[in-house]
Amino acid sequence: MNAATETDRALVDRVAKGDRAAVRLLFMRHHARIYRFVARQTGSEMMADDITNEVFLELWRQAPGFEGRSEVSTWLLGIARFKALSSLRKKKEDWIDDDDAAQVPDSADTPEVVTMKEDKAAALRRFVDALPEEHRTVIDLAYYHGQSVTEIGEVLNIPVATVKTRMFYARKKLGEALKAAGYDRGWP
Repeated sequence: MNAATETDRALVDRVAKGDRAAVRLLFMRHHARIYRFVARQTGSEMMADDITNEVFLELWRQAPGFEGRSEVSTWLLGIARFKALSSLRKKKEDWIDDDDAAQVPDSADTPEVVTMKEDKAAALRRFVDALPEEHRTVIDLAYYHGQSVTEIGEVLNIPVATVKTRMFYARKKLGEALKAAGYDRGWP
């Protein structure tokens, strides 16, 4: 079997045996997806770069314990999410407090002007960003990373029913936001 057709699971088995080339192959296959996911979670390209590299170091360490109960991509996204949340918790004390933030003048356009300037996809992305973290994460994993409901449950370590409930409320809020901004729910 050549490297292009070798499954991710087979590559993890090779990593577990100390094969560095297998780590490089998995890195090439999954780096961009993990980087984009972490960048969305943290809002920082620098953090995303560091965390993505940490994910592959963790792959090297944890490969012998990988049981194959989920897809390798799902497992890696779960590691990435944990590392992103941990980094955000550590960084939290450096964030600006609410009183200081209230003093910063708001130079943003009104919602009507922003909506007129952007197309529907950009507006939708903005509405996704405004969702509570638990809803934003399920939408991000489903629509921007192509994860199934089951895979999302594995990444977030929550039951499938909870994923479905969060997805329902997230879609409802997005629909309301689109309607309020003057968009109908159809595309475009």
